[in-house]
Amino acid sequence: MRPAAAPGIDAAARAAERIARESYGRLVALLAWQWRDLAAAEDALGDAFAAALRTWPGQGLPDSPEAWLLAAARRRLLHQARHTRLTLDPAVTALFEGDDDAAAPAAEAVPDARLRLMFVCAHPDLPENVRAPLMLQAVLGLEARTIACAFLVSPAAMAQRLVRAKARIRETGLRFDPPETAELPARLAAVLDAIYGAYTLGRRDLPSDLPAYDLREEAVFLARLVTALQPDQAEAWGLLALLLHAQSRCAAQFDTAGRFVPLAAQDPAAWDADLTLQAEQALLTAARLRQPGPFQLEAAIQSAHAQRRATGRTPWAGIAQLYGLLVAHHPSLGARVGQAVAVAEAGDAAAALALLDGLPDAAVQAYAPYWVARAHVLKLAGAPGWEAATQRAIGLSDDPRLRDFLAQGLQRPPSSGRA
Repeated sequence: MRPAAAPGIDAAARAAERIARESYGRLVALLAWQWRDLAAAEDALGDAFAAALRTWPGQGLPDSPEAWLLAAARRRLLHQARHTRLTLDPAVTALFEGDDDAAAPAAEAVPDARLRLMFVCAHPDLPENVRAPLMLQAVLGLEARTIACAFLVSPAAMAQRLVRAKARIRETGLRFDPPETAELPARLAAVLDAIYGAYTLGRRDLPSDLPAYDLREEAVFLARLVTALQPDQAEAWGLLALLLHAQSRCAAQFDTAGRFVPLAAQDPAAWDADLTLQAEQALLTAARLRQPGPFQLEAAIQSAHAQRRATGRTPWAGIAQLYGLLVAHHPSLGARVGQAVAVAEAGDAAAALALLDGLPDAAVQAYAPYWVARAHVLKLAGAPGWEAATQRAIGLSDDPRLRDFLAQGLQRPPSSGRA
């Protein structure tokens, strides 16, 4: 292999970042399949990227950077196995000792490889609370501290879950063969939760461990992929509808100065009409399958918000009813907070405050959306305490643009209130 001219440290770093963005999930999936050890595959690929940053600036970019990384990771795995006197299957050894470029997976195989690994991570032998986080780490390469943000747990607790899950995979010899078609529906919920978690993280200012790309676009891509794989599963379509509605409003979330704009204040003309139409079509497809579920209800709530583009009004009473259905069947903390806001906007701030007061103190103490909602509802009601709730929300929010928006709200007095 004849390398290109030496690219320098910055160019090598950019090349490694691009490959991490585009190919991390595919490469770790292939290594994990062949080696049957997810944690070892991730460690070896991480070492390969580190070696690339040391080698490429001086020797130049290889003709096939992915093949170079894959070969380096395989050598690392073999070296570690020999160092620990691990007995290897001869077929695996033969495969891993081949360093030819043809060993690199073809680009068109990305969707299948990533989804296969996601469905493996949803294996019923793994605890339910680790399946979606494991996908975010194994397929998207996120760190435990980042994943913890999406699942409302401490970074330490999430790290422990992931370590235990990988140890279980290794100790039980969990097969990395893709599940049978009949097994996919039972594993689908965890896959959808992981995709939704990725989108949620994509709306945040994330720590520097993330590759520089938009997780929201990646989540939408994966959601589309799942509907193609499981077209008869309504919740897959519901998730796609939900993400497309959210994605359609990305351009309106911030003004030209970069300031945060809440949904109720956004200009509907700035929403992407094509994505909104796709979202409505996906939601209609889900409805026709007659398999109700939480993602469909959340998508229906976003569909109701989208009506403002045509009518100029937000149907808050209908949205409050939809939230009531969602909470009745799937009472997540986020759904219950959203219900309170909708009830307040529909004209009953007192009932909204009762809903917020009914949430467990331990669950809401560090939950920024709760304090944002509480401040908003108190301000709508013209009740005392909204300033303190706003200050609490500012302290808990990790997005500086949201903090600035909330701080500006402290300068505006409350309205006369609504009963």
